[in-house]
Amino acid sequence: MANVGEINRVAGPVVTATGISPKMYDVIQVGHEKLLGEVIKIIGNKTVIQVYEDTSGIRPGEPVISTGLPLVAELGPGLLGSVYDGILRPLPDLMAAMGDFIKRGVTAPGLDRKIKYTFTPSVKKGDKVVQGQILGTAPERSIVHKILVPVGMSGTIQEIKGGDFTVIDPIGSIEGQSITMMQKWPVRRGRPVHNKLIPDIPLLTGQRVLDTLFPISKGGTAAIPGGFGTGKTVTQQQLAKWSDADIVVYIGCGERGNEMTEVLSMFPELEDPKTKKPLMDRTVLIANTSNMPVAAREASVYTGMTVAEYYRDMGYDVSLMADSTSRWAEAMREISSRLEEMPGEEGFPAYLSARLSEFYERAGRANTYSGNTGSVSVVGAVSPPGGDLSEPVTQATLRIVRVFWALDSKLRERRHFPAINWLTSYSLYTGTLDTWYRTNVAQDFPELRSWAMEVLQKEAELQEVVQLVGSDALPEEQKLTLEVARMIREIVLQQNAYHAVDTYSPMPRQYTVLKTIKRFADLSKKAVENEVLVDVISNMPLRTRLGKSKFEENVDQELADIGNEMDKAFDALGGK
Repeated sequence: MANVGEINRVAGPVVTATGISPKMYDVIQVGHEKLLGEVIKIIGNKTVIQVYEDTSGIRPGEPVISTGLPLVAELGPGLLGSVYDGILRPLPDLMAAMGDFIKRGVTAPGLDRKIKYTFTPSVKKGDKVVQGQILGTAPERSIVHKILVPVGMSGTIQEIKGGDFTVIDPIGSIEGQSITMMQKWPVRRGRPVHNKLIPDIPLLTGQRVLDTLFPISKGGTAAIPGGFGTGKTVTQQQLAKWSDADIVVYIGCGERGNEMTEVLSMFPELEDPKTKKPLMDRTVLIANTSNMPVAAREASVYTGMTVAEYYRDMGYDVSLMADSTSRWAEAMREISSRLEEMPGEEGFPAYLSARLSEFYERAGRANTYSGNTGSVSVVGAVSPPGGDLSEPVTQATLRIVRVFWALDSKLRERRHFPAINWLTSYSLYTGTLDTWYRTNVAQDFPELRSWAMEVLQKEAELQEVVQLVGSDALPEEQKLTLEVARMIREIVLQQNAYHAVDTYSPMPRQYTVLKTIKRFADLSKKAVENEVLVDVISNMPLRTRLGKSKFEENVDQELADIGNEMDKAFDALGGK
């Protein structure tokens, strides 16, 4: 097989070469600077390559070299706490080699070859092992890194040894094949699992609007579409910080440099609420900003997913944030146009839906070959131009994901954050998760959620009447509905991401808050029947206290005190 050829044509990041005969998705070194690229099309004796770096100055006649291998990610100890570009090159190492500005042809291995990790074997010589089985462990920051038998390898262990090793030092051999703590995996191929499981355990986020009304399961898929400034990135950062996942993979795919800088500077300083160590200790950041090469952006989501699947195979729950899939789709559109493919809707390639499905379908909760249960939950931000949710990327995403958190520009203007519209958002996991909520939170939690949604929908219907005749013209019962809905909106749905207490709300507290509001509504209904005015009820000191309770240092005690004083406060109102 010929592996050296020459450049025939250059069109931006798409280069056509002749004289080589590679396979689809093989990695190619392009030009004198050996820029990395990937085969995306083969026509006769011509090979079309998408290059992951800027191709300025590259010209026909320069050499191309086929490596004969697809784009692979290096997997092993050292991933956590690292910051990578779209093809898993560590950015700090690249910066040391090239300075503050991106240069071409500079590369670095994904895993550090000098750091030594203490490997403790859990198998012995003569044991029979299969792919994905745990060979031993090595401590990595705040977790235990489980060293797995590489996929496709099985047999009898002929040698295994413990001690301090780098990721490329041999730690043993299986059937004559040497094994190290590092393994490689082609990023575009999903890693195999034993079997996938029903998504019946929620991924708890500490965000009331999500956990209470629109939950996502472990191994679930969710989309956050919204216009500029509606809070996609802040919501994803809250999920990364507070969700009860063991590992966080954050992909900044085509986002603005200043947003990514905020993430890179904030994450190392954040304290992990579980371990009290830096949150970065269980995070992998993949940064491919909008000024970085467009082809690497297309690869970045697959790179992130491969890292997430690797930790899932160890038995960890992984939360993957893709911010944003719209920029990924734009990268596909740009490359598709350079390939002169027939465009689909709004110029996106005809295979847009297939690629999105391929990505989201790699999520899931599964029994792995290591004998553990792990999951990859995917939350993809979508940035529709002008906030238009009818555009192709949003619509294609909604056909795939099972949770839709719709960000609303009007809520942003009213300073209601998170700006998730409770009337257009939905979760298709509520039915399968209700058993978990009944067992682990409260028996009546699903009914309480249904009651809250019903009140919010009634409020939406009444708002149309209010806009015509004003709220004073409504009967007292309907005024009370508006007041209770306002309490649900302000106390439950609004949450301050930057407030020390309100930023995170555990599940028992979410239930107590909603239960307290429901009890307040029931007592208010009786009071209204006894001819007490809604204005009097809404101005009760207890009502004001309930509204402020979520910001109190001792919020749980405050809610308990409010519950104890509620009957007395309503008795004091009098009435008929």
